[in-house]
Amino acid sequence: MEHLQQLLDELKSIEFFNENELCIIGCSTSEIRGSKIGSNGSMDVAKELFNSLELIHKETGVHFAFQGCEHINRAITIERERFDAHSMTEVSVVPQVNAGGSLSTYAYQQMKDPVVVEHIQCDKGIDIGQTLIGMHLKHVAVPISIETKCIGEAIITVAKSRPKLIGGVRAKY
Repeated sequence: MEHLQQLLDELKSIEFFNENELCIIGCSTSEIRGSKIGSNGSMDVAKELFNSLELIHKETGVHFAFQGCEHINRAITIERERFDAHSMTEVSVVPQVNAGGSLSTYAYQQMKDPVVVEHIQCDKGIDIGQTLIGMHLKHVAVPISIETKCIGEAIITVAKSRPKLIGGVRAKY
């Protein structure tokens, strides 16, 4: 897939992926293919993305969460071992290509013990195709400037989070 490996190599070079952090992935395989979001999903594209991200997980120890589409209220698919009952609410849905999106569906099918949650607060994220991942990032989200601007035809946005600065002019950071 055009520019996927370039993006992942670029993010590895700036140490974007860190062990035990949680990275939200929002993705429109339709946008990657040059179509309107939600109109032309592809399990083949999802498979390539997921497999590439799985390699990153094995190399760096970062964990991925996969945002579903608006038809499942952008619920997130994660491995059950990442589930935290104190901060997450499990929902009863199984992502499907036309109700959840191709990548979320493929991830659910590949995971050992998948669970879908309503909300999550991730350390960082990659948005492929303007899927609006901001609702799943910790406050404060900080955009990351990258050279790789697209995967296929999909626009890429990358962000990380940082702790809030509190205390005003007398505080030390």
